[in-house]
Order: sequence, then C-alpha cells, then structure tokens
Amino acid sequence: MSETLLTGARVVDPATGTDCIKDIGICDGKFATPESLASPHVIDLCGKVACPGFIDLHVHLRDPGQTWKEDLDSGSQAACHGGFTTVLAMPNTVPAMDTVERFQALMARTTHLPVHVLQSVCITEGRMGVRLADLRALAQAGAPAFTDDGSTTQDISLMRQAMTIAAELDLPVIDHCENTALSKPGVMHEGAVSRRLGLRGQPRLAEESIVERDLQLAEETGCRIHLQHLSSGGSVELLRQARAKGVRATGEATPHHLFLTDEACLKWGTNTKMAPPLREESDRQALIGGIQAGVITAIATDHAPHTAEEKAQSWDKAPFGIVGIEAVVPLCLTELVHRNLLSLSALAALFTTGPAAILGLPLGTLAIGAPADLTILDLEKKYTLHTADFVSRGKNCPYEGWQCCGAVVGTFLQGEPSATFSS
Repeated sequence: MSETLLTGARVVDPATGTDCIKDIGICDGKFATPESLASPHVIDLCGKVACPGFIDLHVHLRDPGQTWKEDLDSGSQAACHGGFTTVLAMPNTVPAMDTVERFQALMARTTHLPVHVLQSVCITEGRMGVRLADLRALAQAGAPAFTDDGSTTQDISLMRQAMTIAAELDLPVIDHCENTALSKPGVMHEGAVSRRLGLRGQPRLAEESIVERDLQLAEETGCRIHLQHLSSGGSVELLRQARAKGVRATGEATPHHLFLTDEACLKWGTNTKMAPPLREESDRQALIGGIQAGVITAIATDHAPHTAEEKAQSWDKAPFGIVGIEAVVPLCLTELVHRNLLSLSALAALFTTGPAAILGLPLGTLAIGAPADLTILDLEKKYTLHTADFVSRGKNCPYEGWQCCGAVVGTFLQGEPSATFSS
C-alpha cells in the first residue's frame, strides 16, 4: 500500500465545516484516518493551507481542432499549475463535441493527465441551434452536462425540448446567456467607454433577456440550469429571485468580471475582449454581493486561450476570450480574502462544494474514502503575476503586473503530488 501523512497544515474543508490545524492521511489514493496508516511517507505542510481539490467548471482546452492555441496536455498542465484538480471542458471543439464517438475518443485521451478532465457535450448538433444532439445517448456514454457554450440556443422551443430531456436525465444544462439579436455586432459593453472608443456595444439586456427566458424554462421543466459567467447586476437579481422560488438554478462568476470593469479596455485593448463583456462598477459590485449572499455559488475561469497574433487584430476582428486558470486563485486570495470580502472557507467553497453540487458529483471533499485530491495554498506569499510564467499557451489577459498576496503551492491528484508541488 502507498501511504502518505500530511502534517501541520491548516485544513479548510467547506464540505465538513473544517477549518483547523490537523493531519491528513492518504492510503492508495484515497483519504484515510491518520491513525490507520502503518508507515506513511510524511510531508510537512506547516504554514500552508490544504483544501479539497479545486474544480473549474468552465475551460476551453481547444482540443481537438485548435491545438495551436491549447491542447489537453498544455491545458491540463496549466490547470494543475493554477491549483485545480478537476476541470470541465467546453464542447466548442472542431468538430464540435456532439456525438458519442467524439466524446469517447476525447475521454480515452485523458487518463494520463495531471487533472481530472470532464468533457461537456453539445445541446444541438454542431452547436448550430437547429437540431438537438442525441442527449440521451451522450448521457449514457457518461457526459456530465449539456451546453452549446458560446453559441446560445436562440430558439426557445428547442431550448425547452433540451431542458425537458435534461430534467429526465437529471443532468445540468450549462447556459451562456446571450441574445445575439441584441449583442451582435457589439464587441464590448454598451456604455460611456464604448462611446469614447467609438466601438459597438452590447447592452446588459442581451444577457438578461436570456437569463430570464431560461430561468422560466427551468422552472417549467424542472431542469437544473447553470448560468455561466454572469456579468450584469440585473442577471444576479434574476437568479436570486429564481432561487428564492425554488428553481434549480445556479450561477458562476469569472475573475475578470469580479475584478475588472470596461475601463480596463482603455488600457489593455483586445486582451479585455470577452463574451459577455466587462461591464461597469455597479455590475462588478453586484457580482461580489451575489457571491457574498450565496446567490452565485461558483467561481470559474472561462479560460479561453488565443494566440498573440489573433488578439493583435482590431476590436472587430480579434476573438472573444481571455485566459485565467493560472491567475484566478491568487487574484481571489488577494482581492477577496485579504480584503476581508470573503472568508477563506467561503472562497474554498466556490471552488469545491459549489461546483461539485452543480455537477452533481462526489467531488470537493476531504471525507474519508474520497479520492485524495488536494489544493495546497500559501496565503502570505507576495509576488507579481507575469503572463510569461503561465504554462498555458495562451497569454491573452490583462493581469500582467498584478501584485498578489497568496499563491498555489501545488496539488495532489489521487494522493500523488503534482510536479509543481513544493512543501
């Protein structure tokens, strides 16, 4: 048997309400009581924090089809470097992840990776919004969630059909909320900054109208609906109202919407172009308030790597999306925990129990017998974020030079420390 004893860490496990100094036992890749270990390898984590392995619900690994931007290996290494042990990949691959054969072929390539890769699948064939994919067959093959991601299903009748099937299967529909009749051809938030830059804008209503539509559909069908990367204060309020009525609805916020506004577009240009766009300070504050109130139960990165050449194009031509999987944890520690906006346990829940509940999977816990996935943190390490240090092929983000307090020390995946782990 392989046995490890982690000693001296501050253990923060929102699933059990634990926040104290204690030892952690690992036996054959699963958590075990320290007393049950016979002759373990001992690792001293004094001064560090040990949490259940962090989960990122929203990543783009670009594999297959766009592997010059990212692939399974580089993306999973970046996730590990960022402190994650599980990621949910989006299905906007080339070709789209809309058949059992493609799903199974992708999953067969994930067994050697340093993180658990879960692969979501399409709601509609080719993410075109015309015909439903075979959702039942995909669910039987092991797909954990349905989403057309950035290609929002515009047809309300088709979305209703998809949610009805998803409710029968008890799998979540993950929703990029964008009314393209209102958002296109906008490239950033519609407001004072877009007018100053002379750029076409996207109003809040482009997001809020789909949020309202799909929350109503979820209420009618009983489907579990998860709203991706909320950006508008109005969307947060709609989600709050739906949850208060008992609708099976959840939401996520991204680091860029939590810590930046459309003012960042003046400095960082197209490295701040994403969908939905950065909005105004009132929206940013509403998102933080939504997290504090438990309306938003997950932080996810929407990690979207692009090449420097692609992002160097004009606002009209550059692709939407920024990376963040290697920056999100230090940013959250710096801007939320150290500013006393969230407790460490509350932040950990947004990366563990929150995402696990959304997916309906037994993840994000240090319970005895659970897979020994851990994220190890140093709350006091001070350093400067540099995109050149990212493992991801994508460097497209506005975090260059951000001063941080708090860092990822490493991870354990099924009891084995990552290559980046340093005690």
